[in-house]
Amino acid sequence: MNSLVREHLPATSFAEYQSRRPQLTDVLSDQDLRFRPTGANPTLGELCREMGEIEHSYVGAFRTFRQEFSWRNPEQEVHRSVAALRAWYAALDGELQAAMEALTEDDVAGRRILRADFDPDDFFPLPPEELDVYREALLIFYGKVSVYLRAMGKPLPGLWAKWIG
Repeated sequence: MNSLVREHLPATSFAEYQSRRPQLTDVLSDQDLRFRPTGANPTLGELCREMGEIEHSYVGAFRTFRQEFSWRNPEQEVHRSVAALRAWYAALDGELQAAMEALTEDDVAGRRILRADFDPDDFFPLPPEELDVYREALLIFYGKVSVYLRAMGKPLPGLWAKWIG
């Protein structure tokens, strides 16, 4: 087991960050996924699908040491069905864990990830840094979803109020 999995994940409370999404899908209905605040905002389901697409890009980054964000999930159900979304998130979480576990210690300590959204001179992260950026993406997602839930008059699920506010 490499130090990313053995030390970095526990030290950064990674499992707790990931555990907020199942808390979310536990309180949503398929109808909730169709909620759109106003204007050009995405529906809640589209916002949730986007987070899955982002996680997919991180899975690829840990597997190939290249990250790009152009892939879109062709399955329409993931933004219309809570069951489909929940299953997809669980599968992605398993893939992310497997990709991190497959890294060697040399990968963790010395291989950098080339991100399509940055010039390598500006940002060329090692796997632990890449994982920290993914955790930040989760927090941004949770903040956005919290606004949607409040606009819908729904209480924040599980520990969201303590974690997100």
